[in-house]
Amino acid sequence: MPVISIELYEEFLMSSLVTLLANIVAPLQRQFINFIRIAICVVMVWIGGLKVCQYEADGIAHFVSNSPFLSFLYKNGANMVENDKGVLVKEYTLYKNPEGKMVAKNIEWHKANGTYTASYIIGAIIVTIGILVLAGIWSPTLGLFGGLLTFGMSIVTLSFLIFTPETWVPNLGGDFPTPNYGFPYLSGAGRLVIKDIIMMAGGLVAAAECAKRYLENKKQFA
Repeated sequence: MPVISIELYEEFLMSSLVTLLANIVAPLQRQFINFIRIAICVVMVWIGGLKVCQYEADGIAHFVSNSPFLSFLYKNGANMVENDKGVLVKEYTLYKNPEGKMVAKNIEWHKANGTYTASYIIGAIIVTIGILVLAGIWSPTLGLFGGLLTFGMSIVTLSFLIFTPETWVPNLGGDFPTPNYGFPYLSGAGRLVIKDIIMMAGGLVAAAECAKRYLENKKQFA
């Protein structure tokens, strides 16, 4: 009776396991892509819907004020003014509202700045894109546009890493010198933004699958 080495037996077991998993997963590709669509929609609708809230509108002011794509939505956010130390800073930095804190003078400035109106517009766009992506489950045309718009939106949000200083850990010093600051040390805001690279990839996967279905349908009825 031939003796099978432990290495060959382990290789056989691993190969059998991978084959089993592949046979289970491969037929579910369409369902998994639909799951990507659902995930994108949940994120878009939830975050986009929150844009009607004061704290969320205030919380994106640093992104919008510094963005070459979005800053036109604000009246004063990108203005340079002197702070209490005589240093020139962007005006929005003087009126930051911590999440959960209501500071009347800051809110009044944001109203005059158009912060809340801009947030409503951005939120409506994000929610619309999310719904278009979800619609790709049934309509390849709508899903194609939704996926490509997700990709385009992600380019804008990822550009925040270039244009928004708050996405990197600042050198604030303290009792000891700050050991990690600037690139590549992402701040909380930066860690939030970098995740959009996943949205970018998901949008392209969803768009490509819709494009394939659209072309197949067109051939069918040609």
